Amino acid sequence: MSESKHKFTWLGHATFLIETIKGRRIIIDPWLENNPSCPDQFKKMDQCDLILLTHAHFDHMGDVIPLARSTHATVVGIVELMQWLEKKGVRNIQSMNKGGTVHYDGISATMVHAEHTSSITDGDQIIYAGEPIGYVVRLEDGFTFYHAGDTNVFGDMQLIRELYHPQLSMLPIGDHYTMSPLEAMKAIHLIGSRDVIPMHFGTFPLLTGTPDTLTNLTHQIPNLRIHTLKPGEFLQMPD
Repeated sequence: MSESKHKFTWLGHATFLIETIKGRRIIIDPWLENNPSCPDQFKKMDQCDLILLTHAHFDHMGDVIPLARSTHATVVGIVELMQWLEKKGVRNIQSMNKGGTVHYDGISATMVHAEHTSSITDGDQIIYAGEPIGYVVRLEDGFTFYHAGDTNVFGDMQLIRELYHPQLSMLPIGDHYTMSPLEAMKAIHLIGSRDVIPMHFGTFPLLTGTPDTLTNLTHQIPNLRIHTLKPGEFLQMPD
């Protein structure tokens, strides 16, 4: 493993900026301009290489169109969502489905299952946008992380552990629309990552789950590290 470290910056909600050891910039679920948790300095970005979308709800892809147009980034997502974005003029699209893997300059992203819904509000229409998903991403030096997207816990998270062995996991904990800390605790047991970043909490009053609750529920898991970040803070991995 390289002594260099990848940088994972949480931008609030489920949005992450990953800066790799080779200088690639990955954005997952870009909700920036109207995200009340996103720090001002990140609301506009002039560089991005790869955009990964977990599903079509506004709080996960609100800025994908302007970001893709301004940076010419490659946009990855499930087939139906990519078809809609293509009609909106987005280029450099990588359309895929669950179980598939796409490759970008030494980085691979595998699309895995999630338990949620996915639709687009386009004017007065509600448009089906394919199924929600998560990603297992392997970076240039082999460091592997899992972004669960919006999901409940599900038993096949055990397969993610067995197949991909993610070293870091980003898991929603807010409750109401996703897992609460209780379900996230079970997810941590199933996935087996040593390092976990909680996400999708605190943005709205309905999202009542907290990292402190998750930490209390998981304190007996050996060698587990819960990284509670504030929006704009980052974690460097591997550590």
